Formats: sequence, C-alpha cells, structure tokens
Amino acid sequence: MNHRKIPTRRSVLCKAWVLAVFGLAAVPALQAQNAWPEHPIKLVVPYPAGGNADSTARLLATQLSHRLGQQVVVDNRPGGGGTIGAGLVAKAPADGYTLLLDATAFTVNPSLYPKLPYDAAKDFAPISQITRVPMLLVVPPNSPLKSVGDLVHAARGNPGKLSFASAGNGGAQHLAGELFKQGAKISMTHIPYRGGAPALTDLAGGTVDLMFSATSASGPFVKAGKLRALAITSAKRSPDWPQLPTIGESVVPGFEVYEWNGLFAPARTPPAVTARLEKETRAALATPELRQRLADLGAQPVGSSSAEFTQFVRSETAKWGQVVKASGIHVD
Repeated sequence: MNHRKIPTRRSVLCKAWVLAVFGLAAVPALQAQNAWPEHPIKLVVPYPAGGNADSTARLLATQLSHRLGQQVVVDNRPGGGGTIGAGLVAKAPADGYTLLLDATAFTVNPSLYPKLPYDAAKDFAPISQITRVPMLLVVPPNSPLKSVGDLVHAARGNPGKLSFASAGNGGAQHLAGELFKQGAKISMTHIPYRGGAPALTDLAGGTVDLMFSATSASGPFVKAGKLRALAITSAKRSPDWPQLPTIGESVVPGFEVYEWNGLFAPARTPPAVTARLEKETRAALATPELRQRLADLGAQPVGSSSAEFTQFVRSETAKWGQVVKASGIHVD
C-alpha cells in the first residue's frame, strides 16, 4: 500500500516562500555581476611612475577604459619590491574594481621575502600575461670578451674576478646573472645598484664587466655603440636582434629569461567578471595600435589566456625559487 505523504497547502506555500526569498536575494547579486562595471576601476601598479610596468599599465588602461565603458585609473603604489601594492590588491574587495598589473618580481618575492602580506598562490586570480621583454647580455664596448664562450672561459680561469651589475638585490637582472652562473658553473661577483640606469652608465664606463638588462633598457646603448651585446636571453633568436645568439644555443641549454607584465584580480572575483577582463584584455592586445605602442617600448605583446598565465606564473615561481635558494640571495 502506498503511504506517500500528500503535501499540505501550508507546506507548499512555505516552500514557495523560501524559494521566492532566496531567488529574490540572488537577483541583486546577479544583476550587479551582469552590470559590471558600474563605476571606475583602479589598476594598481606596485612600482614607480615612469617605468616599463607603469607605461604598460597606462597603455592597457586606455584600451580597457574604451572597451569596458568605465575609466580604468592607474594607481602607483611602489615599495617593498612590489609587495606593498600587491598586498593592497590582495586585501581589496573581490568585485572587479581593484586590479593589479605586476611584473617578474611577483614570482620572485614569495621565495625572496620570508613574510609577505599575502599568499601569491592563493590571493590572486591571474587574468592574462600582457608583455614579455628578453634581456641582452651586455659588456663595455672595449671589453676583451667577444662572445659568451669568452666570458665563461675568463670566469673559469679567474673565479669571482668578473663582476656583473644589476638594478638591485633580488631583481630580474640579478636573478638572470645567478641563473647564468649556476647553468654555466662559473663564479662571478654581483654588484647591485640603486636602479638600472646607474648600472648601465657604470657598465658603459667599464666600472663593471657585464650585465643582463632588458632590451628596452640596454638596446639603445648597444645601438649607440656605448655597449656591446654578446647574446639574448630569449628561447629563440629575436627578429629585432637576429645577429645575436641565445644563451641557450651558446652555453647553457634551456636558458630563458624575460622581464614581463601581467594582469591579476583578487581571488574570488566573480568568474563572469574575470572572464570579461580576460576577453577584453586579449582583444586589446590583438589590436595593431596597442601592439605597436608596446613594441615602441621594446616589449613583446602576449595576451595569454587565464589558464596559460596561471601555468606561467606557477612555472616562474618554481624556477626563481630554486635560483634564490641555490644562490642564497637575501634582501634587507
């Protein structure tokens, strides 16, 4: 015999009321998500105004403002090697109105600083890699080092005698030098400067022996005859520098280093918002106008998917973690 309970009118009305209440509660959240963005968006750059990250952010902000229908405002928050600005974004509401444009340091800082005000792996949603810039291995114009082979031979013959400059401890130039030392199994002395410009100036004057420097910074010195390039750090030869061998083909197989910029949102930002950001960012980077403007800065446009950028960030974080550990790099 079927004893199925027949719902009473009261229970039916109660269930209907509950569904209605929850349904109505979900409507504003859904409408807000669909309406995004309703007011200006802040794009935090954790580095000073005037640098490559800042210039890239301003070009991207102009494009996104047009595509999103709301102004994207660049907010420079330098300090702590990029950790201060990143920390602000990590703690910002995950509503799509505070974003981060970071650089190579994002994947270095987790191993460089013992305590960060955020968890780089958990507190951010990677949106897209914006640019990448290979480095040149440069020496003074009158240097006796004519090739990467010469450099390695000299370093092995006189361990620690050759010096390499960088813009500061733990920066991309320093790490590139350490990765090269480890791969080539040589010893060189690191000379940190307060910024890339004074380092390049001293290198041109012969105060130091060599430096790894982004093509956007060192390229003009090379073209003016103030420095000589021995190699490039990209995986393949660059069409802009076709005469230069890669480090990988000359001495250290698999050697590949880029300075890069990428777009992040706080973790737990609604998927519809991050998807829209990814779509509009990639569309902007596909336009000839933005690609040319970035190329004028010496940068290669990328425009990767969120999944691709997430994997890139993980890979870079692991790579630089190993380099930092093996070299014993520390910052004050």
